[in-house]
Amino acid sequence: MTDPASVSDLIEAELAPLHAASSRAVWDFNILANTTHEARRIEAETALSDFLADGERFAVIEQARAEATGTPRRRLDLLRASFLAHQVPVELRTRIIELEATVEKAFSVHRGSVAGSRVDDNVILGILRESDDVAERREAWEASKTVGAVVADDVRELARLRNAAASAVGHRDWFALSLATSELDEDKLFATLEEVDAATATPFARWKADLDGRLAVRFGCPVAELAPWHYADPFFQEVPVEGGVDLDPLLAAGDTVALSEKTFAGIGLETLSVLDRSDLFPREEKCQHAFCIDIDREGDVRVLANVVPGQRWLDTMLHELGHATFDSGIDPTLPWLLRDCHTVVTEGIAILMGRLAGDAEWLERVLGADAAVVSAITDDLRAARAAELLVFARWVLVMTHFELSLYADPESDLDARWWELVERYQLIAAPAGRRRPDWAAKIHVACVPVYYHCYLYGHLVASQLAAVLERECGGLVDRPAAGAFLTRRIFGPGLSVRWDALIEQATGEPLTATHFGRQIAPPPAPRGGRL
Repeated sequence: MTDPASVSDLIEAELAPLHAASSRAVWDFNILANTTHEARRIEAETALSDFLADGERFAVIEQARAEATGTPRRRLDLLRASFLAHQVPVELRTRIIELEATVEKAFSVHRGSVAGSRVDDNVILGILRESDDVAERREAWEASKTVGAVVADDVRELARLRNAAASAVGHRDWFALSLATSELDEDKLFATLEEVDAATATPFARWKADLDGRLAVRFGCPVAELAPWHYADPFFQEVPVEGGVDLDPLLAAGDTVALSEKTFAGIGLETLSVLDRSDLFPREEKCQHAFCIDIDREGDVRVLANVVPGQRWLDTMLHELGHATFDSGIDPTLPWLLRDCHTVVTEGIAILMGRLAGDAEWLERVLGADAAVVSAITDDLRAARAAELLVFARWVLVMTHFELSLYADPESDLDARWWELVERYQLIAAPAGRRRPDWAAKIHVACVPVYYHCYLYGHLVASQLAAVLERECGGLVDRPAAGAFLTRRIFGPGLSVRWDALIEQATGEPLTATHFGRQIAPPPAPRGGRL
């Protein structure tokens, strides 16, 4: 059978239940990382991988693609991308699945130690945000890195195994294969990274010099003695209080989950059903991070989070519910394979929504903050947003260049390469004599490989969409027209068109850094500090 539509119909019918079973196993494993759930996850992912590895099915897809056009060709292109990385020996595929589960379990169960007590990531972040005790801060920062030593050897081995899989299907390494199968061009990606580097280097350096001066005053030391633990999170991917606006005093008494639901209801997007299926609060042996998962592409969308009060988790909940409303808003009449979203576009929506956690209009309309209080900090909020974009852009440059190096040569001195990139792009020097696998402490390197560039593209998408929503709907907060716009132009089409074509047809122009650039200029100079 080589009729393109029939081929896709048949394969999708077999693939859908395997995908759903794997997704449920991944969900269960992340909410409770025990041996039973680990075994079930490995079993489900192996079954899915075995299906995708079938050479006869892959040959039929290739043959049918040669005859297909339009939507049938689109479906077959996506099927080919799904099958390609699995066209490798079963021993290699199985080892990758098992090792990925082992590493992810390590992240879920590991807890660092501060003052002799096991602490989770929320406690570490609280210390780095609030404590003026430099010794305590250093201990917390060191604790955040200890998981790196636990998983580093396995992450290197995963890089070797993934590279072997990529080579088996004709690609240079896993980095190149990942981009190729997600409809991204490597040359264009690095041209974009160079553009972002050039646009952010000077304003970031100016902003960080101002920040460092404030931190030196706070901690009573010369600027030259500032260390990584003087900043507000373990990777300096977020803006410290001194460089932005601390909204936690306004948000501390609020219900983060209820505020998130209210935000989406105000733009006409329903999230209560998602929240009812979700797992939102921290506990032992649960993944400490956050993600959204579409279990079956039939409406079972869930969010995992570890919510505590404050802006950080409000931003995260708005971000993950942005993913969820995208998944829920895809046209249900599309073929199963097209009822999904491209990573770049869904990150754009998630980032667009997450930004509301520091938005003046949101503070007044949704949180109900006093108008005079909001008015007094509006300029600082704009400056803080610019600072956030600068800080995150520089962090993405570290992550993307590091992963390029990781897959180019897993045997290289990755410890040194990590700090070389941190110093170059984030202007933070390694502690004297540091020789530890700090790179492996970032969960994305191991468990969400070659993905961080999607966040940068997502920021470009979010900025471009924000400009269009302002022009066509008057903004986003409490504007049902904005929700209708996103549902019709972004969510509904799913994967029926390529991500770049979707952005162009939705916004009227190809993806550009222009709107992002406007948000980081002029260079920010927020007063900083707590309300």
